[in-house]
Parts: sequence; structure tokens; C-alpha cells
Amino acid sequence: MADLETLTLPVLPLTNDVVLPHMVVTLALETDEARAAADAAARADDTLLLVPRQADGRYARVGTIARIENRGNLPGGMSALVIRATTRAEVGVGVIGQTSALWVHVTPLPDGEVNGEVDELATELRAALRALFESLGGRRLTEVLRGVDDPSALADIVGWWPDLAVERKVELLETPELVGRLRLVLGWVKEALAEHELADKIRHDVSEGLEARQREFLLRQQMDAIRKELGEDGGDDLVGGYRERLAKLVEAKALTDDSRKAIEREVDRLERTPEQNTEHGWIRNWLDTVFEIPWGERSVDDYDMERARQVLDEDHTGLDEVKDRIVEMLAVRKLLAERAAESADDDADTDAPDADTPDTDTDTDDSVSDGSVGDADAGERPRPHAVPDVDASGRKPGAILALAGPPGVGKTSLGASVARALGRRFTRVALGGIRDEAEIRGHRRTYVGAQPGRIVRALQEAGTMNPVVLLDEVDKLGADWRGDPSSALLEVLDPAQNHTFRDHYLEVDLDLSDVLFIATANMLEQIPGALLDRLEVIRLDGYTEAEKVVIARDHLFRRQLRRNGLRNDEVDVTDAALGEIVDGYTREAGVRNLERELGKVLRKVATEVAKGSETPIVVDIDDLPNYLGRRRFFDEAADRTVVPGVATGLAVTGVGGDVLFVEATSMPGESGGGLTVTGQLGDVMKESAQIALSYVRSKADALGIEPSAFDGKRFHVHFPAGAIPKDGPSAGVTMTTALVSLLRDTPMRPTVAMTGEVTLSGRVLPIGGVKQKVLAAHRAGLREVILPLRNEPDLDDVPEAVRQEMTFHPVADVSRVLELALEPAPVPETLAA
Repeated sequence: MADLETLTLPVLPLTNDVVLPHMVVTLALETDEARAAADAAARADDTLLLVPRQADGRYARVGTIARIENRGNLPGGMSALVIRATTRAEVGVGVIGQTSALWVHVTPLPDGEVNGEVDELATELRAALRALFESLGGRRLTEVLRGVDDPSALADIVGWWPDLAVERKVELLETPELVGRLRLVLGWVKEALAEHELADKIRHDVSEGLEARQREFLLRQQMDAIRKELGEDGGDDLVGGYRERLAKLVEAKALTDDSRKAIEREVDRLERTPEQNTEHGWIRNWLDTVFEIPWGERSVDDYDMERARQVLDEDHTGLDEVKDRIVEMLAVRKLLAERAAESADDDADTDAPDADTPDTDTDTDDSVSDGSVGDADAGERPRPHAVPDVDASGRKPGAILALAGPPGVGKTSLGASVARALGRRFTRVALGGIRDEAEIRGHRRTYVGAQPGRIVRALQEAGTMNPVVLLDEVDKLGADWRGDPSSALLEVLDPAQNHTFRDHYLEVDLDLSDVLFIATANMLEQIPGALLDRLEVIRLDGYTEAEKVVIARDHLFRRQLRRNGLRNDEVDVTDAALGEIVDGYTREAGVRNLERELGKVLRKVATEVAKGSETPIVVDIDDLPNYLGRRRFFDEAADRTVVPGVATGLAVTGVGGDVLFVEATSMPGESGGGLTVTGQLGDVMKESAQIALSYVRSKADALGIEPSAFDGKRFHVHFPAGAIPKDGPSAGVTMTTALVSLLRDTPMRPTVAMTGEVTLSGRVLPIGGVKQKVLAAHRAGLREVILPLRNEPDLDDVPEAVRQEMTFHPVADVSRVLELALEPAPVPETLAA
């Protein structure tokens, strides 16, 4: 069969195995199909075709031509054949033979010639097979390998490999090209060898680790026995180190008795617990955490009030209320320290021996001459003001401030400035998005991966027990099934309780009364009432345009110069340009967008400088379109209110004050009339719209409105910017004015804005957020504000520069609002009851 002529042979299907060329196997004739093929082979010179049958019932496209060497029966009586496989053959079409067996045309497939590449692959495959068979312990396979010289037979020898899947054997059978077959088998052998080596390495590492631990355990047992024989205490360096650190804290009087006992108890447990025990690591972690707390460490407060005010003024422009509060706190602590020092002097004088009695250890003048308070033991001089001051009731003068205001007004950075002014360490705790109560109070030690809460970690980061801790975004705390973090803060932020704060992980008392907590929030309404009651709220309602120009010139400009690699002598932005950026490109309460726009200008300037342009580059108001594009904000009140039915109101949002336009219109509708209110409004604002319409209908005659104007009309009140949720009663007078303007066909004055709650009787009730609303009106170019009469005292919070530029109209009745807001019209001075 050396030629490639087509042969016609009977087919013997193989169900669970594959016979490759050069193999001699015994096949049991278990099926009628197999016995028919064996009988038919007698008519083909005892030659047949072995074809694997795959799982889906299809035959392989390549089979093996085999010659029957012997016929016989197995011990159980079943017929069997001893066959020798010779070569691969491609299966052709089936034909009808002289027997019941399946006959097919087959074409023998040659192996191809042997060249240099085949020799190289065969050599590499032989080495890989030898390594694999030796690692598997297959001595017989290794012996067979020595007698195989033909590369084709070497590739097919893996047919004897018991771990090779049938699918791979079929793939090998269907690869007649010798080079491809060698590469295929070589890849399988390398893969199996790598898996076997990895398994051996894992077994070796596991065995070696077990032996090492057993050896360590035996050695430690022997060491303990030796120490007992020598009479030693059995402690090791680790436990001794913890005891030494504890002794230092006790000597410095930095621990309470309960804390000392708790630490001693854990050190004793560590000494009794072997290292193989899981609790050994837990105890060590707890002790390491406890000793990382700065027990007894306190930074020295700087009571220089003038310097503190200077530091605050250097870092922030405006915010006088906050700065005054910080200076007041310093003044109180300074007076308490001085009074405590005077009391210590009096006590020392009372207990001092007579002048005739020689005693060199009773001179207390040096220990209190600088106003310090502390333990004046002989030979020990306390640090000035390092010990916390207390008032006459024994309560420490703790202060918990809350800075509330829109984003970008400097709440977070103000905390760092306060720490610098006090001479204290500063650390920040971000609370936004926290929903797990354990983030504040820590996890119980029984949990895997337990750790202390953020308050304890803040003390560790600061390194002192009296830092300034900024609780950022306290209004963004959440609550779910894991707990309520805001409730966990109740103890932290209560001066009457936080001197014995207990973290769930540590379970020892921590004194937080010396910590200056500063919380920041955008919306006070989102803070739970119990927590808000513990905070001293200071509002930061934003900056005026003049203050923003100063901030941009003195702070933002220098910072952006450094960030963009520019020097002071390379660029100059005029005050007029800064004012235009404030007024035309940013309308915000803070200065965050202002800094972004200024950075955009300086980046373009940096590009010009890098290209070699002549410096200094001056940026004036006329140059801004080239740097920032067209102006983004305009004073649109005049354009919006030119149509009757539109009124200008004021509102407070999460980002500060804002100008709110209210539009009213009417259309033919049901006979009884009706009202539609749109703009994603809350229930309170919808009720205010109903109140405004009811008031206008009830006072139509007094307002100069024909009663027939309501007949068959349906009214629609709309608040633009419908994507923004709105609620609250302060738009009542604005909606009333819009309806009267519509019905009287009289537009509103374009320079006026208003705010206030309205009642059915026409009274104007007070509202909140006056300062933020006034600043928003000032930013929008409005120069008159109508507000409730009872809110007139709130105008004292408005900056003097804004008050001088604007006119305020405190009113108590809607009639006065209409008189001031609408263009001249015959509106009576008083309304009938």
C-alpha cells in the first residue's frame, strides 16, 4: 500500500477509543456491526478501516487502515481480533459490498518527507515525552520510547497515554501532516508537564510549610520547658515590649485606671496565647491599635488672638462671623487658663511653709509665671497650656462648630486655617455617603477584619489628643440596615458625653473633649434634629462680587499661577477682567467655578508663553472672549418680565441663593375654573399656588380686576427649570404678583425681586435664607428686594456694600407688594376686609 490508490475496505467503528498507526491492539467484537466488519475483512485480504465514532454519532473524517494479525476468543467467550494499525486514510463515500458490513472508499495519507525541522521537533518531543513519562512513573512507556526512531511513530506514541482525552486522539488522527502532528503533540506534552510540575510544587510547599510549623511548635514547647527549668517568667520580647510601653503611659499619667486595666488584661492574654492560635494575631492587632493612639499627647494652644486673626485673614477673605467666633473661643480659653494659673498660685501660697523654714522645693513662681496649668511636682515643669482647661463647673470648654453654606465658599479650607491659627494638628474625616454606623464607632472585635472607627483613626493620624477634626459633608450621611451613622455622632459631638467616648473595637474610654470638631454641610435641613441641636451653626451664605474679585486676585490667581507653571511677571489679569469673569461667566455663591475659569485663562496664557510670546501678557475685559468664549450670564430680568404674568422671585437651593421666575397664563376651560401648577414642585409650593389664586379671586374688586375675568378660565402657573425640584412657601407673594399681573395685563418692574409667604387674608409672613436670596438678586443685577416686614432684622447679615447698592422694601401686606412690584396701576392702598 505504498501507492496512493483508492481502496475499498469494510469499516469497524470504534466507540470509546482511537487506534493510531504503529499500534497493535486487541479489539473485542461486542456488536453485530463489529462482527460483520471482521467477517467482511476476510474478503479484503484481512484488511479493514478503523474509524472513531464521536459523541454526536458522526464518524471521524480520517481512519486507520489495519491488518488482522490473529482471530480468537477472549476468556469470556467473546470474539476478538488482534490487529496492527499501519497508516492513516481519508474516508470517502460508502459503497454496497458483498456483506452486511459498511464498505467505504479510502485514500491512504502519507506522512510526508523527513527534513531538518521534523528532526528538531522529534528530538524536542522525545525529550519532553521522556521527562513526562519519568515524572508519571511510566517505566514501560519510557522503555517503549527508546525503540521508536520514526518521527511519525514518535508522534503517534501518545496514543498509549491513558490521560489523553479521546477528542485529542481524534484530533491527532485527523492531522496527517507530520510537522503539524509533531507540534500538536509537543504542545500537549509541555502543557501536561507544566501541570504536573505545578502540582508537585504545591504538594512540596504544603508539606514543607507543615513541617516548618511542626518544627517551630516543637522548638517553642522545648523553649518553654527550658525556661521553666531555669525559673524564668516565660515572657518573650514582644510581651515585654508591650509592658514597657504601658509602663511609660502609666508613668506619664496618660491613662485612666480602667484603660490601664484593660490593656494589662490583653497583654496577659497575649502572653498566655500561643502564636499558633488565631486569637494571638487579634490580640496583637488590638494592642498595636491602642498604643498608636497618642495618649497624653497634646499640642500647645497659641493664645495670640491678633496672630490668629491675621492667619484667618491671610487664608480667607470675608467670613467675618466665623473669624470672630474663633477669636472668641481663643479669648475664653485664654481667660480660663489665666484664672486656673492664678488659682494654682493662691493654692501654692496657702500651702507654702513659713519663710523661716528653709525649703528649696516650694518655689512655684517659675511653674506658673507663664500662665501654665499642670502638675507642679518637684523637678517637673509642665508645658504651657498643654493640659486642658476647665471652667468653674469642671466642664471643659469644648466647641463644636458647624459651617453651613453652599459649595465653594471655603468651608473645608477654613478648618485647616483654624487649626493653623490655634497651633493645632489638623485632620479631615469625609462623611459623604457613609451608611455604616461602624465607620464612626468601629467594628466589634468578633468580626473578621475589625478595625476602629474614623474618629479613633483621626486621632492616630493627628498624633495628638486635641487636634482640629473636620467632619466634612455631615449632611450627606445615610442610613440603612447597617445602622445610622448620624446617631453614632451624637455622643461624639456632645461635650457632656464625649469625654468618655467608647469605640466598639477598643472598648476603652477616650477623652474627646479637647478635640475641636468642625462640621461642614450644604443643607441643614438634611441633618437630623438631634444632631443639629449639638452643633453651633455658623452660616456662610456666599460672597459679594467685590469680595470675589479680591479673592480671585489675592488667592485664586496665585494658586493658579503655580499650577500652570507661570511667574508673576509673565501675566497680569486686570481687576476689570476679574469682575467680568465673576459677573458674566460665573453665577455662584462660592468661588469654585471662578477658579476654574481663571485656570482656563492662565492655561491659554501658558500656551502663549511656551510658544515664546512677549511677556507680560495682560488680560483685560476685552480679551476675555478670546480666552473664555462668549459671555454666559446676562441680566435677563428685564426681558423676562416685559410680558404680563411673569414675576421675579428669590429662592434658596443646595448651591446658594437663586433668582426664580414665575409664569402665569390663562386659557378657556371648565366653567368652575381650575389651576395647573408645573415645574416639579413640592406639596407646600402647590398649596401656596392655591392660596395665591384663592386670594386673588376673593379680592378681585379691590385689586381692580373684573370678576368676569375668571369666568370660563383655567389658570396655569409654571416655574421654569422644571428639572430642579422646588418646595417651600416663600414663593407665595411671587405667584400672587404673577396672577395679578396677568389679570390686570400689567407687567412687573424689571428691577424688583421678591420673597415671602402669603396667607388667604393677604398677610406676608417671614421666610428664611434672606442673605442668600439678597446676594442672588445682587448677582442677577436686581436692585430692589421686597421681603416680609418681620425679616427686616435679617438684613443686618447682608454685607454693607450690598446694602448700599440695593433698596429693600419690608412689607406686611400683599397690597404693598403689588404697589411696589407692578408698573403704576390703580391699585388701592388698602384692601377691603
